[in-house]
This record gives sequence, C-alpha cells and structure tokens, in this order.
Amino acid sequence: MTDITSDQTLKAEINLYYDLLATESSPAPLLIGLHGYGAHKRQMMREAQLMAPAGFAIASLQGFHQHMREPREAGGPPRFGFGWLTSFRPEESIAIHHKAILDLIDKLVGDGVADPNKIFLLGFSQSCALNYRFAFTYPDQLRGIIGICGGIPGDWETNEAYQKTAADLFHLAGTRDEFYTPERVRDYEQQLGTRARTVTFKRYDAGHEIVPDMRVDVKHWLAQHTNEEA
Repeated sequence: MTDITSDQTLKAEINLYYDLLATESSPAPLLIGLHGYGAHKRQMMREAQLMAPAGFAIASLQGFHQHMREPREAGGPPRFGFGWLTSFRPEESIAIHHKAILDLIDKLVGDGVADPNKIFLLGFSQSCALNYRFAFTYPDQLRGIIGICGGIPGDWETNEAYQKTAADLFHLAGTRDEFYTPERVRDYEQQLGTRARTVTFKRYDAGHEIVPDMRVDVKHWLAQHTNEEA
C-alpha cells in the first residue's frame, strides 16, 4: 500500500469585500472598521458612521470566513455571518487579516481617498485582538487603534514580532460583558501601555455590545487624535 502524504497545500485566491464611504475632500482621515464574529460589513459601516467625525472616510471590511446562521423566523431565508479566525491553523487567518489591512490601506491611499498619516483601525469583539496583532506588527501604519469589547492577543508576551508604536489606543469595555469580563480585562490598560504611545481605557455599563455612550466617546477621541500631532 502506498503511504498517504498528509497536509499538502495548494495556493488559491479569494475575494475580500468592503464597503467604502469616501468624502468630497480627499485625502481624508480614514476609519477602517471590522465587525465581530457572525456579523457583516454593513453592520459595521452603520456603527462606524455613528462614530466617525465629519470629514472622515470610512471603510468596512468583511470577514473572510463565511457561515450560515439560523433564520430569523421559521421557514425564512438563512442569514449569513462572517468571521475572522478559525481554530484550525489560526496563523493562516492572521496572515490573511494582515495582508487585507495592508492592501486596503495601500489602495485607499493610492486612490487619494485616505491620508496616510491619519488612518485609524476599529475592531469589535473577535476582530479586536486581530487588530492589535496588526497594529503592533506594523507599528508605522496607523495613527490610532480602537478596540471595543474584545481581547488582546493570546501570544502577547511571546510573539517577537510585536513592537512599540507611536499610535494611540482606545479600549472600551463593558462591565456586564459575559465574554470579556471585568476580571479578564483588568490588566489590559497596563499591558497595552507597554507598546502603544498612549492608552485610554474606559468601562461602560454595557454587555457585549456597542452602546450610545461608546459611540459618543469614540467620536470625540477620533476628533482629538486627528487634530493633534502624533
């Protein structure tokens, strides 16, 4: 019997989808928003529009792992959700995420849509730690990072690729978040502060969700960090 050779690979290309809201005055500050697990680009575009100050361009990138969700009503059409990471070879998903962000920035800067010195990356839930991985692996790409109801990379202490960045960081946490509990996130401010230029850490009376006070504070934070020198 011939031996089986396992885990051979083939290279393949996939399309990554994003929605874009450009401004009349370009290049503009850019907010790149990434949704959480099971959501989609339209959902994050709605949220990002509530958070971005006037004059911002917004790009909402969609996760590349598609899955079907239960229909909203019995007999209704299935809903599609998207995610960023799988437990099988997660390093491959991380690499796709990094390349997607780099390619999106290059395209929007090259097209004259985005100011390369004023690019902000926003993530909710699952995309939060992935965005932190990107920010500290490519420390010169971003002006600021915003993480809502999410975590920090599991290899925070061991990954030698992570570097200090001149970007500022805003982490928002819910006091009733069942996934990222107050106990789980209690050291995040200190840990993130070892690599970000500045860290703003704020808790809200919220579960695993984006609440109105968060939207207001993100808008103020973006306006402040757009108008000051890095």
